[in-house]
Formats: sequence, C-alpha cells, structure tokens
Amino acid sequence: MPNYIRNYVPGGLFFFTVKVAHQHPLFSQHVTRRLLHEAFTFVRREHPLSIEAVVLLPDHLHCIWQMPEGEANYSIRWGRIKRRFSQLYRAAGLPMPNVGASMGKRREGGLFQRRFWEHTLRDEDDFKAHLDYIHYNPIKHGHTVCAHAWPYSSFTKWVERGEYAADWLCNCSGRPPVATPPWVDNLDVGE
Repeated sequence: MPNYIRNYVPGGLFFFTVKVAHQHPLFSQHVTRRLLHEAFTFVRREHPLSIEAVVLLPDHLHCIWQMPEGEANYSIRWGRIKRRFSQLYRAAGLPMPNVGASMGKRREGGLFQRRFWEHTLRDEDDFKAHLDYIHYNPIKHGHTVCAHAWPYSSFTKWVERGEYAADWLCNCSGRPPVATPPWVDNLDVGE
C-alpha cells in the first residue's frame, strides 16, 4: 500500500476531492445535502476554516479551503465532517450501506471513501485553475450544460465577486457547445 504524505501548510489554501463510497449518488437527495451542510457547520464551530469554493455532485465533492493562520490540520476536519455526517445520517433513519470486514474493523460507516484527495495550491494561477475546475465539474459530469444552472456550487458567489461572467462556458439558450477548457484534463484532482 502506498505511503501517503500530506502537505500541511499553516494558513494554506487547499483543494480537496471527497468521494462517496462505491460511487453511490448519496447527495442526489435534499435531505443528505442538508445533513452535509449541518455537518460542515457543526465542525467549523470547533475547527474554523474558510470555504473559498465548493461544488457538490451526487457522488463526490470538490472544495477549496483556506486554513486559519497558524493551523494546518485539515485531516482532523475532514474526519469530523465525515463522522458528524454519518451520525446525522443514522439519526435521520436513512439506510446505511453494508460495510465489509475491513471497514467495520476501522469503525468506518461506509458512506465515504476512506481517503480524500488533497492538493496544496501554490499560487494565484493554481488557485484559478482549480476554481475553474470546481465550477466546470457539473458540466464535465453531464449534470448540467451551464455552470450557472447547477445550484450546488459557489459559482454565483464568484460571479458576484466579478471573477466570472454569469454566462461563463454557457451552453444554454441555443448557444453552440463550448469546447472543454484545456486545463480540465491537465489537473490532477483525485477523480
């Protein structure tokens, strides 16, 4: 098994990919999206962080976090978010997946893949490429034809900040399809 080495940079900016176990469309329901929001809110009270960008798809999510000055432990935050979500999920009476012996031994609930993908953002260009990737992701996976039409992302927040035009990569209203941006296949994002 590979030896994963995490890059913990106090106050750093990080891109993450977190996947649902077995590619189950866990977040296709309103109730599970709400539970995830509650889990984030709960954990952020004890372990602050700034969510700079996010996209939630049925079977995974991508986000960019800014860690607080002097702090770098995003792993504890992800562990607690996953744990809190699993607790809320069980308390809501939602059906838990069957877990194998390996997951049971580690006291894993079987809702998420064991690990997550992390990338330390090096500079403004790296940040921008990953920001674009996040907002392009629903189009890439065929969930929508336009970034503005996907309600589970931070795209409109970044339009309001002036980073994007509201019709960025837009294919609606009879426009011809936009070519896939060249950086999409060049980023290593854990998918």
